[in-house]
Amino acid sequence: MINLEFHCHTHASKDSLTLPADLISAARRKRIDRVVVTDHNSIAGAREAQAIDPELIIIGEEIMTTQGEILAAFVQEEIPARLTPLETIRLLKEQGAFISVSHPFDELREGGWLEKDLLEILPFVDAIEIYNSRCMFPRFNRRAEAFARKYNIAGTVGSDAHAAFEVGRSLLLLDQFTDAEGLRKVIRGAKMQVKWSPWWFHLTSRYASMKKKLKT
Repeated sequence: MINLEFHCHTHASKDSLTLPADLISAARRKRIDRVVVTDHNSIAGAREAQAIDPELIIIGEEIMTTQGEILAAFVQEEIPARLTPLETIRLLKEQGAFISVSHPFDELREGGWLEKDLLEILPFVDAIEIYNSRCMFPRFNRRAEAFARKYNIAGTVGSDAHAAFEVGRSLLLLDQFTDAEGLRKVIRGAKMQVKWSPWWFHLTSRYASMKKKLKT
């Protein structure tokens, strides 16, 4: 089996200062086999990381739609923000990407979803994120897990790491796969290893966002 970090960010995200080389170093040190880099509305950092370690890094993107955030792996072409969810999904499917949904019921984030909107896209996605280490309150993850169970949709988990030390807090343990189709085949057999990130972890992303604003 391999362990997969599905959700983490590099300096290409507005609220992360983590360089791709630092992320890779942390993943290697923690013996993580594959990492999906999912910067906000960008694949620049993921491409930079993959150039350093093609075997470790999977290019992904966390995409803000008009109704919530979508989390994709095996992205080939960057998807712009603020399209409708169905248009975003259409563009991802054209690339053959694996499509999940970020922290769907986190009420404290802009990228959270209304249940009625999530139900509209459910037939067109491969999974939803049922545990996100950075969700401030456990009920957000519990609701996502209950939703996935009710509607028989596969689940992903992720550290949502914005700093290198966060990488690997939540992992998927999976059978071998090499591409998006392979991930779709093994995702339902995944075992999950999760760990909550305390509130002060969010200070790293706030610091990064403020620092980037001061530079502009």
